[in-house]
Amino acid sequence: MLLAFLLADLGYSFWQYLQLPLDGDLAVIAWPSEMYTPVLHDPFGLRALLHHEVYAAPNRFFAHFFLYEYLRRVPLWLQAFLTPLDSVYMACALLKLAIHGLLLYVLAVAISNRRNVLSGPFLLAAALVTPLLQTSGFSGQMGVIDWSITYAIFYALPGTLLLLFLLPFVRAALHGQAVRLSGLGYAGLVGLAVWLAFNGPVVAATVLLLLPAALLLSWWRRLVRQPAAPWLRRAARAVAALPTARLLLFGFFSLLCLYSLYIGRFNVENTWSDVPLGQRYALLPMGVFYQLTGKLGLPLLLLALLLNAWLVRRQLPTPGRAAVLSALKWLGVFALVYVLLLPLGGYRAYREDILRRDSILPIILGMIGCFALSSFYLLGQLPGAARRRYAAGIGALLAVFTVADKPRLRDYNACERELFATLAQSPAPVVRLPITCTMMDWQPLTDYRKSELNGQLLAYWGIIPAPKLYYQQ
Repeated sequence: MLLAFLLADLGYSFWQYLQLPLDGDLAVIAWPSEMYTPVLHDPFGLRALLHHEVYAAPNRFFAHFFLYEYLRRVPLWLQAFLTPLDSVYMACALLKLAIHGLLLYVLAVAISNRRNVLSGPFLLAAALVTPLLQTSGFSGQMGVIDWSITYAIFYALPGTLLLLFLLPFVRAALHGQAVRLSGLGYAGLVGLAVWLAFNGPVVAATVLLLLPAALLLSWWRRLVRQPAAPWLRRAARAVAALPTARLLLFGFFSLLCLYSLYIGRFNVENTWSDVPLGQRYALLPMGVFYQLTGKLGLPLLLLALLLNAWLVRRQLPTPGRAAVLSALKWLGVFALVYVLLLPLGGYRAYREDILRRDSILPIILGMIGCFALSSFYLLGQLPGAARRRYAAGIGALLAVFTVADKPRLRDYNACERELFATLAQSPAPVVRLPITCTMMDWQPLTDYRKSELNGQLLAYWGIIPAPKLYYQQ
């Protein structure tokens, strides 16, 4: 039953991903525009470091590179089986499904400590996670994989890969086992660290909060176990007792992220909206308020987390109980510190209250993971009658999320498809289209001069026979 539920949910999510329209940042990055060309030729932001040049996204090379390569190649490969237009929608849907599946796998492995996707514990952990990965419903509050393919690549993909990087260490912490990684495994994590560090400020900031804190906590635990000696000697022994490979890996990743945040200061996008720091902090409470009151999803998840924490505390002490309570405690600390530091990341007009689902994605992922972890623990530890009542309550909660995640008709791409067909059939070099919906943009495009990149990319894909300009009126 669990396997059938998971397969049905994945299939339904894929169908939803296939219905979503194209976003307004796609062409400027995938073609790309003149503004986003420099970052593709400077992977590590050396122009910003050495010459203090200001240009777009100096610390986001791998996000831009991946989107550029994927959307210029995969739709053309898919055209062996699909029409040019269908190939673009299919490419976007397949990538979102891949991110969805990988995220589900990583969280389920971390929670259940099982890699076999057909094992009962793995399926239970995955079933606790998957209803919370909202595509419609509560996605405006807590959506992980955004409807926009650009945002999915810039936020959900690196967030998921960061969890993959952390997976061996999270499993060790939650399940009391040693980290077992070969030299090749550590080499893979080094490569992943390089990729992630240059994916923008969200991952970099998260790493700088998590990894140094993990090393410091590990050092402190070793320090208090040292025999009586002068403090400096005990501190040095505690450092020497840290696993060398982990110390080097976490230190390397942290330094890369520190460098990434530094070169991010030379991002020209930071100059688009200059709002003083004090005003940004003044906007933050309203962002928190809107996030918790906009829809039922996030406050419901928060209440479930608090209830789970209370129930776990009432259980008899076990190693598993201590690990779950520790995870919940550190999630709270991380969320508080992360939100308080968020205004330091600058201001964007499209994120007017600082805090939005994309900017707090690490917190949302932590909440989903800790909810599933604590629920998994309670389903295994509660006695018979209490377990049945709790299982019924969890089932009802997940049913709310499942039912809420229904398609939003206004987001269907049928209207966008009709506009593409009209554009392709028109012989005019500048085509007038109706304002029935957006077309590869964030809002109806009323200035034909702003359609040049879209027209070039559509012609490259073969959706229209030659580059054209268009506007909506």
